[in-house]
Amino acid sequence: MYPQKKGRLTIQCDEMWSFVGNKGNKQWIWLAIDVDTREIVGVHIGDRSAQGAQKLWNSLPSVYRQCAVAYTDFWALHK
Repeated sequence: MYPQKKGRLTIQCDEMWSFVGNKGNKQWIWLAIDVDTREIVGVHIGDRSAQGAQKLWNSLPSVYRQCAVAYTDFWALHK
């Protein structure tokens, strides 16, 4: 369990891709990073879909899901 942080919670979310075996098998690595501590607080590996974005969100500790301000690159699925 993550300790309860005090003060503002800010996360930065982004994704990048790599491939497994061949370039037709893209795998997206989604990360959520605490801006203040630079800790990775959420991660999902899978496709680049709305379901992937939801899985990243679900991977965050509850304190971040409840209180954090999230910044993204404004890709449609991040909104």
